[in-house]
Amino acid sequence: MLFSLFCAFAVAASGVHAAGVRPGQIKHLVTFGDSYTDTVSTGDKGTAWPVYAAGYSKTTLHPFARSGATCSNNITFRPFPPVFESQLPLYFTETGNGSLRLPAGETVYTLWIGTNDLGVNSLVTGSNNASVVDVVACMVDWVRVLYKSGARNFIVQNMIPLELTVLYAADSYPNRFWAVERNASDWSVLMREMVLSGNALTKLMLQALAPTLPGSHIAVFDSHSLIQDIHDRPALYLNGTVPLNVTGCWDSCVAPVGGGDLVCTVQNGTARDSYLWADELHPSEQSDRIIAREIALTLEGKRSRWSTWLN
Repeated sequence: MLFSLFCAFAVAASGVHAAGVRPGQIKHLVTFGDSYTDTVSTGDKGTAWPVYAAGYSKTTLHPFARSGATCSNNITFRPFPPVFESQLPLYFTETGNGSLRLPAGETVYTLWIGTNDLGVNSLVTGSNNASVVDVVACMVDWVRVLYKSGARNFIVQNMIPLELTVLYAADSYPNRFWAVERNASDWSVLMREMVLSGNALTKLMLQALAPTLPGSHIAVFDSHSLIQDIHDRPALYLNGTVPLNVTGCWDSCVAPVGGGDLVCTVQNGTARDSYLWADELHPSEQSDRIIAREIALTLEGKRSRWSTWLN
C-alpha cells in the first residue's frame, strides 16, 4: 500500500500522465517540411515516406511540404516555398474556405525541417546572419501557430546526422549540390555540431512548451538516431540485391570543381534498396519506408522506439 502511494505521488510530482494519441484515434496526417517530406518532388526519387505512412496507418494524407524549403525565409532565405511564408498560409487558406476540414482530435501534424536551413547557401556556408537557435525557435513556433488555430496533435521530426550524407561527409566529392572548392572535413565537423545542438535545443524547447498548451499532444520523432542506426546496423534495415552501402548513394553525380557536366552512376530496381542514401543529400526510398513504418506506429498510438510523447 505504501509503495503504491509512493508511486502515485512520484507520477503526480513528475507531471507524468497518459501521453500521446490513443489507438484508432487518428484519421488524418498533415505534413510540413522540405524535400525529405515532399510527395511530388521527392528526395528519394520514389514514393515519399508520408505516402507510405498514411497507407500503413490507414490515415488520409494532406501534404504541404515542399522541396527546397526552410522554416522561414525571413530567417534563412532560399527561393523555395518555406513553411511559414508559403506552406502554412496555403493550409490556412484551405481550412478557412472550407475545402479542408480536419477534426482536431483525429488529426496529427508533422514537421521535418532544418536540412536546408543549416545547409549549403545558408548556415554551413555562412550565407546569412541566422543561427541554429533561430531555426529551432521557428520550428517550435510552428507548433504554437497551429495550436492557436485549433490543432492539438503534433510530431516534430528532428534533424538527421547530416555529416553522414555524401554532401557533408569528410571525404565528400564535388557534386550536383555543391561543386565549389571547400574544406570537406570542416564542413562535416560543423554540420555535426549544428545538428546535435539543434536537436538538443528542439527537445528542450518543446519540453518547456508542452505544459503551456492544454489538451495538446507533442511527440519528438528521433530521425537522427534512426538514421544513425541504419548507418551502424544496415543489415537490420536494408534489403536490396547488391552489397549494402551506407556511405555512397545509388544516384551519384560527380561534378568538376567549379561546376560543369555531371558524371553520374545510377543503380536500378531493387539494387536501390541496398542504399541508405538516394543521392548526395537525401535518404533512399528504403530508408523512407523505415521512417514511415515508425511514424505509422506513432499515429496508431502504438510504441515506436524512435518516438517520445512529451504530453
